[in-house]
Amino acid sequence: MKSEGGLPDKYTYPLMINACSSEFKAWEGKMLHGLALKNGGKEDVFVGTSLVDFYGKIKEILNAKKAFDEMSEQNVVSWTALAVGYMNVGDFLEAKSVFDLMPKRNVATWNALMGRLVKTGDLRNARKMFDEMPERNVISCTTMIDGYAKAGDMASARFLFEQAAERDIVAWSALISGYEQNGQPNEAVKVFIRMGEMGVKPDEFILVSLMSACSQVGNLELARWVDCYLSRCEIDVRQAHVLAALIDMNAKCGNMDRAAKLFEKMPKQDVVSYCSMIQGLAIHSQEAQAIELFNRMISEGLIPDEVAFTIILNACSGAGLVEEGWYYFEIMKNEYSMVPTPDHYACMVDLLSRTGRIKAAFELIKSMPVEPHAGAWGALLGACKLHCDVELGELVAARLFDLEPLNAGNYVLFMQLQSNGWMFPL
Repeated sequence: MKSEGGLPDKYTYPLMINACSSEFKAWEGKMLHGLALKNGGKEDVFVGTSLVDFYGKIKEILNAKKAFDEMSEQNVVSWTALAVGYMNVGDFLEAKSVFDLMPKRNVATWNALMGRLVKTGDLRNARKMFDEMPERNVISCTTMIDGYAKAGDMASARFLFEQAAERDIVAWSALISGYEQNGQPNEAVKVFIRMGEMGVKPDEFILVSLMSACSQVGNLELARWVDCYLSRCEIDVRQAHVLAALIDMNAKCGNMDRAAKLFEKMPKQDVVSYCSMIQGLAIHSQEAQAIELFNRMISEGLIPDEVAFTIILNACSGAGLVEEGWYYFEIMKNEYSMVPTPDHYACMVDLLSRTGRIKAAFELIKSMPVEPHAGAWGALLGACKLHCDVELGELVAARLFDLEPLNAGNYVLFMQLQSNGWMFPL
């Protein structure tokens, strides 16, 4: 624009400054600040407000306050931008002070501050603000529903959802994805069905959450119903995230032919789509094909991530393929320079334990550079029970009881081990 002789004005400056409201474009935003001052933009409330918002978002709160104080007049948006800026740097007390000093507030102001509290995980103060609001809109309720869902408090999320006078598509999405992400896939499916009965059309994000929920349930008929539903609705299944979820659902629910067709028709397969297929094959006892597909992924130049190695090690464990498991465990460290996580070690412990190599499994646990989690110890205790190794089982059980003192299943497993030891002395 400048190269053609044009100059920004009070309308274009706010747009340009807002476009710079990230830490990666701080220099450009400050340059625009200087130009705005030079060209008389200092007196304009919209330019001033955009500067307060800009400095708040890049977490230069002193500059935000300075820009605010230099404004000849402030409006409700200016005050809100300053309060949110303090929230961005974690200064809730100062944000509350600004909020209390505001000569006028609207529902957008309340929502902005409450949304920042939700984003930082401070649900207690967010709920306090929600309860104090003189008026609420659909965004107010949806913000709290989403916050509770992401914190795993689905009871509170559902209560607010049912109490809401109005629900938008985002509220439905927050509830469905909340159930899906918190291990309650059947509830997610029920809410989706209810949404359809009320005539609400889902968007692509709700359908992705629904497919993820179906993947957890593992019900083939349900997966076919969802697949059929997708074919009738207006959602473009060629979108990468939608197609990935569709492949994952079909693979995990056992419709491997459908998953394979979708996979092969992809313009370009990535690690995520490969992992969905590999995991689906492994879940349904097709470990040889899973390994073959994993090797194909590597041969095509894709770099497996930690999740991919967890999946292939689980596949090797399920089939008792010790040599293959060790091979992938070693190339993960030596060829891809990855530090094995506790989950990777747990897979190897499970593999060794399943094949009767419990002493080797115990040595592997002892060699871990990080503290083993309960999954690894549990797999080893199960192997001790299977092979009647009471002496090692007592050592393993002691560690499990320390890690999970309230897990009754560990005590039951240990008692079964002792019972087997008495029946079949070593």
